[in-house]
Amino acid sequence: MEVTADGSPVEVYLLLPPDGEAEIVHAAVSPGASILELGCGAGRVTHPLVDLGHEVVAVDDSPSMLAHVRAESVCARIGDLELGRTFDAVLLASHLVNTPRVADRRAMLAAAKRHLRPDGRLIVQWHPPGWFDSAASGQGGLLGEVTIELADVVREGDLLSATVQYAARGQRWHQEFTCRRLSLDDLLTSADFRLHTWLTADHTWFSGAPGRMG
Repeated sequence: MEVTADGSPVEVYLLLPPDGEAEIVHAAVSPGASILELGCGAGRVTHPLVDLGHEVVAVDDSPSMLAHVRAESVCARIGDLELGRTFDAVLLASHLVNTPRVADRRAMLAAAKRHLRPDGRLIVQWHPPGWFDSAASGQGGLLGEVTIELADVVREGDLLSATVQYAARGQRWHQEFTCRRLSLDDLLTSADFRLHTWLTADHTWFSGAPGRMG
């Protein structure tokens, strides 16, 4: 079984279907907008975005994931990315910004900023602060044919660690993770972004614009 550097089981990500992410992004940008997708995985969001008419450049540090991406792709760590071009939108999905490491988050947002047009939009999916209070072992559901369940939830200050358990086709996988509770100020202002608008009612998706609030 192939597993990426962050513990993502490639086989599971190939089974997981889209869950409306591309439609959220599509509604937040102009028709045909160019999109830089940071942390694209196996293309679960990339491919629907392309189908919706967007030019997508997909970035991931896993060759095993990128081997399944049907779009222009770049193998690189997000923080190290230097493409020398800018985009109408930069996408950071999959709660990547909740990384526990401050330096990693700053590097991600700096990469997003240098690849974003001055009037562009940063599109983010995160764990909002309230999620850290409600997350509990046993929570989960079904996405496509994959059963997903949260287990071994442990809180320590602003950090939450847990294991995601996946099951499908008679097989089981697990992925451990740690994430950090953030405020919007922690996330945006320190990287010279400001909130543009919330994209979902549950505040798990939002768009940001370059520049601080006046």
